[in-house]
Amino acid sequence: VASHRIPWSMSGPENTLVAIRGAGDIGTGVAWRLRAAGFRVVALELGEPLTVRRTVSLSSVVADTSGMVTIEGRLVARLVETPSAALALADQEHVVPLLVSSVLPEALRADVVIDARLAKRPLDCSLGDAPFVIGLGPGFVVGEHCHAVVETQRGPRLGRVLWEGSAAANTGNPGSVGGRSAERVLRTPIEGVVRWEAAIGDVVREGQAIGSVVGERQRIPVLAPFAGLIRGLLADGTRAKVGLKIGDVDPRLDVHPHEISDKALSIGGGVTEAVFTWLRRRG
Repeated sequence: VASHRIPWSMSGPENTLVAIRGAGDIGTGVAWRLRAAGFRVVALELGEPLTVRRTVSLSSVVADTSGMVTIEGRLVARLVETPSAALALADQEHVVPLLVSSVLPEALRADVVIDARLAKRPLDCSLGDAPFVIGLGPGFVVGEHCHAVVETQRGPRLGRVLWEGSAAANTGNPGSVGGRSAERVLRTPIEGVVRWEAAIGDVVREGQAIGSVVGERQRIPVLAPFAGLIRGLLADGTRAKVGLKIGDVDPRLDVHPHEISDKALSIGGGVTEAVFTWLRRRG
């Protein structure tokens, strides 16, 4: 807590820089909410993102030859090479500069850091990363790794801000959607390169060949586990380890794979609440 009061006009959203570590679909939902509320946002992502829901993820800009992608026709991700370039773009309306970095650049000097990597463990997240640090989901402990945690497990507590303790433990199974849970997630059976015959947004029948994983000695087909809509696929040509999530089939045919999910927006709402609460407390 600051030792002196900071006028709201000086500590408001437009003067607050938020760095989001992890620009997949959840990190993008967080960025969407924060940007809509007026915060300056910078995203950080790996050089080879393992994003499945690529149509609604800022991380897709890493592989885009134009260096720019637009989410829902509004939120624009711009690929930048340096922290200074990121800071220069952060003031532009509806723009989120994305920097490829596995570490938090000290030069950003972010007011708020959000760990949206969803690793189910804190990795290198630290209380010293910024004046206010938020961890998303299981593995983070308030007061040990971060200042607040936002619940990511589907259910009545989704998006809730926790100021003590930790989020619900990782069950190892994704939440139920349309009566389907673990079976809706496609995972690679062998280490190899993923090759797709279908695309995000396609409607598939049970048992249909969606693609395959090509290993050194074998090629194993990836089949649709049930009739549904393909909501996400790892980028074609990506090398994946055994057990890695490479796709997502949704039994609901009325979902829109090009729209940020209700889950991501709920978590983003919780993050935005937490940041505003922190600003008010320090003011």
